[in-house]
Amino acid sequence: MITLGLTGSIGMGKSTVAAMFVDEGIPVFDADATVHRLQGPGGDLVAAIEAAFPGTTGPSGVDRARLSAAVLHDDSAIRRLEQIVHPAVGTARARFLADHATRPIMVFDVPLLFETGGDAHVDKVAVVSAAADVQRARVLARPGQNAAKFEAILARQLPDAEKRRRADFVIPTDVPFDRTRSEVRAVIACLLALQGG
Repeated sequence: MITLGLTGSIGMGKSTVAAMFVDEGIPVFDADATVHRLQGPGGDLVAAIEAAFPGTTGPSGVDRARLSAAVLHDDSAIRRLEQIVHPAVGTARARFLADHATRPIMVFDVPLLFETGGDAHVDKVAVVSAAADVQRARVLARPGQNAAKFEAILARQLPDAEKRRRADFVIPTDVPFDRTRSEVRAVIACLLALQGG
């Protein structure tokens, strides 16, 4: 089996690319979706997050806006949150790996792959990328986003140019949709060839 880390900065189109891998029959572990589940109603992390950050949860689980406000500009708070979240995501990742152990390729969709050292735990890395103006327009079009929040998130992410430099594959999303899909298929073909499949 070959494991591919899929990453990209906010607004680069990573979710769209992850869905393309799924469309091609490749299992994708979505770290963000796992976190949402763990922090949702009845989620395994809700009590621990409430204990560490009082007032950030409710009947619907973690209130992401309140939690974001509590940690976004506080490095020590972010580290405390990561100490709660990362082990639980690691457990879910190990379960996913075991469940799909016979598949030739597995994709791990991890937004902060390089920032957390996750690239050391995959065989290859694909970075989803778009021009900075396209990225900014996409992010600012999202509900609840603004320029200050966007800049604060970017400040915590490895710059796109550095991610592209460290990647084995770069998948563009500021091109026609069909070209992005062709790039995904090319990555899959390359991985299968490396594996001898």
